[in-house]
Amino acid sequence: MSGAWREPAAICNSPGGETDAAIWVGLGGYSETSPGLEQVGTDADCTSSGHPVYDSWFELLPAEPVNLRLAVHPGDEMGASVTIANHDVTLRIRDLTTGKRFSVTRHIKNIDRSSAEWIVEAPSLCPSSQTCNVLKLTDFGQVSFSAASAVARGHTGAISDSHWSATAIELRQPVTSSVHGRAGASVSPARPLTLAIPSPSTPLSGAFSVSFAQESHPGPAPGSPPATLPGSSGGAH
Repeated sequence: MSGAWREPAAICNSPGGETDAAIWVGLGGYSETSPGLEQVGTDADCTSSGHPVYDSWFELLPAEPVNLRLAVHPGDEMGASVTIANHDVTLRIRDLTTGKRFSVTRHIKNIDRSSAEWIVEAPSLCPSSQTCNVLKLTDFGQVSFSAASAVARGHTGAISDSHWSATAIELRQPVTSSVHGRAGASVSPARPLTLAIPSPSTPLSGAFSVSFAQESHPGPAPGSPPATLPGSSGGAH
């Protein structure tokens, strides 16, 4: 699978809190029982002092992410792919603007090739195998994906190809509190939300965008159960 995107400019409004946005492509991880996740991408983060930071990385769960020496700048056109042959996973990422590139092949025991993802999300920190804390999402404006395609059983097709079942995933996150766990967290009445909202994909071209937004959530109706929020992912599967 592969895809391309333009690195967004992180909007760091004021000091006082770190924010993170991860833009990546990958295989696996759609199900909470997935045995693995193979992903490569970039970050657009804000430091606690309000300065933007950009970097590149790959991750082969359950291992920790690996930061790369591939420099990334806002506005750079990025391209990335993940391919699997038996238990060998090859991850490639290239800055199409500068011509710099990185690739690595790792032999992995537990591979998940059941889904393909093109994602903009608030990444998670997982201090243990049972607990994950979703970080505060950076205001990334908009990320446009292009040339998003996957290959399976000899067939290559864009996201909207009739051979695939595509799912748009929307990230919803309370502004003032963390979201715990992959399944999500309850929303308090009238609490603002940050959102990562994917657009419909363009037929054949594999193009779509993910936009940052904020809204005020009215809260659940009296007597109704609380809403649940996705623990990660604003993008397409």
